[in-house]
Amino acid sequence: MQYNTSREKMSIKEYGRGVQKMIDHLLTIEDQEKRQLAAEAVVDVMGILNPSTKSMEDPKHKLWDHMIMMSEYKLEVESPYEIPTAETKQAKPEVLPYPKQKLDFKHLGKKFELLLQKAIAETDEEKKVGYIHTLALFMRIAYNNWHGEKMHDDNIKEELKQMSGGKLNFEPGRFSDFVDGGDGPIINHKSFSENNNKVNFKKKKKGNNHNKHRRSNNNNNRNRKNYRR
Repeated sequence: MQYNTSREKMSIKEYGRGVQKMIDHLLTIEDQEKRQLAAEAVVDVMGILNPSTKSMEDPKHKLWDHMIMMSEYKLEVESPYEIPTAETKQAKPEVLPYPKQKLDFKHLGKKFELLLQKAIAETDEEKKVGYIHTLALFMRIAYNNWHGEKMHDDNIKEELKQMSGGKLNFEPGRFSDFVDGGDGPIINHKSFSENNNKVNFKKKKKGNNHNKHRRSNNNNNRNRKNYRR
């Protein structure tokens, strides 16, 4: 008995050792025309054995590339696509540079610092207030995620003032109006509660209709029993 551990390794295992033997046999065919026809037949067999390639954009291209790769790039055939080479397929990608930007407030992230700089540089007073409200809301959410409790407005004011070097002034009163409803675009608790009440009312109404239907059925069953008696 021969085990796979004692056999030659396959570069692509998903097609099986039978296809690997077919491709090895292609290398022994000296006639160019016969080798070409046999290669096209092997590609068809590979497509049958691996039907998942049909969902790809160009499945034939992948099958031809895999056949060349399984022959260790030695097979000489006329492919309808550009024949891959070992240099292009085995070349290692360039190392991506790791960002070395130093963050002053790592617990809030890079986007927060970018928004903080925009808020400091903003000259329009109304837009500046909008930036401050967004930063304050972000700080409150981040604090709640980490500590599981609400961050006090005074703490937000002090931290935002310290992080901006005294250039951003947070007003807690205006912030609460902005978040808790009013004309603010973030959360409208009033409309949210109204929607919940409507949903609950529909559920209660549906439950009442269901109870009425059950009572009518019980009454019909009693009438039938009395009639039989």
